[in-house]
Amino acid sequence: MEPVLAAKALGASTEIATAALSGEDPEAVLRLVVRHAAELADADLGLVMTRADDGSLTVEAAHGDPGPTFTNPVGLVLSARSSAARTARSGVATVVDDVATDPRTAPFVPRELRTFGPFAAAPFGTTQRRLGALTVYRHRGARPFAEPAVEVLTAFAAQAGLVLVLAEGATARARLTLYQERERIARDLHDVLVQRLYGAGMQLDLLARRPTRKLARKDAQRLADAIDQLDASIADVRAVVRALRNPEADHVTDLVESARTEVAIAGELLGFTPELELDGDLAGVPVALADHARAALRETLSNVVRHSGAHHVTVHIGRNGALELVVADDGCGIPEGVTHRGLKHLEERARQAGGRCVVRSSPRGTTVTWTVPLPG
Repeated sequence: MEPVLAAKALGASTEIATAALSGEDPEAVLRLVVRHAAELADADLGLVMTRADDGSLTVEAAHGDPGPTFTNPVGLVLSARSSAARTARSGVATVVDDVATDPRTAPFVPRELRTFGPFAAAPFGTTQRRLGALTVYRHRGARPFAEPAVEVLTAFAAQAGLVLVLAEGATARARLTLYQERERIARDLHDVLVQRLYGAGMQLDLLARRPTRKLARKDAQRLADAIDQLDASIADVRAVVRALRNPEADHVTDLVESARTEVAIAGELLGFTPELELDGDLAGVPVALADHARAALRETLSNVVRHSGAHHVTVHIGRNGALELVVADDGCGIPEGVTHRGLKHLEERARQAGGRCVVRSSPRGTTVTWTVPLPG
């Protein structure tokens, strides 16, 4: 290999390694690879192609002059029987003087590339991960690619491919570490902070309802406001937990999964798991209504945990022309002063969604029925 070309190839590989391992956009890295390949081979056009499962190649990045009738090679698909595909598959470089007439290459040259003559292809990737091929072209009538240029192209393609494979692994490890850290934070928030907030709310509520001590109206209101703030804080923490566990979703639309989560959390605090009944196709519930239902379930179960003293709780969510949420418990009923404060959010959410909320309570238990119409 000529020393000057070898030095250029080393510099190009270093630049690519820096870009790939620093987390540069993969498309930008591929553009950098093909630009250096075309420059090292002194080619009019360079293409970097990746393999598909069926052995065909797709052009991912290009550099140079594709000609007046072929302005954008990106996206072009080459047959699995093309010379570039054979190079990618076998790991052996190919070089010919005229890509459109040489019997080794001509049968499967795309129409868009038949204006070129000298052609060389090098395997792109590693022996274990053959990513595709790097191909270079010169216009018809130009000098063929000499052996030193092909050697440099082959070595450069192998080095660049190795860098991308290593960068892919490093990115995967970093992503795994990030997900693990997100899960740890989410678990700590859920298992520690939510429980402590629930405990604080229950203690405040017991204090507010203690019969041996009548609180002044202002003090009772302060306690009620503090409990409402704790409820809001719990909802905020749960939203953060969901975002940490599902960072790519703008909305949590799986009503079934979130209902199971809310029931499980309530079960941890009650000491037994409420019975969950699901009826109908809940996957297609519109996002806005699913959000309302999710918040209504959370509010209702929060009231059950704090006030009911129940030994059995059922949660029914069904879809039959309307979305219906029914939460029933066998507790002591809703204490005086709780109905207006603790359930007003349920009524407000039902009204916002065009529905209604009905609460039936007695010393033998409470049933909350929250219903909203579904579109269409």
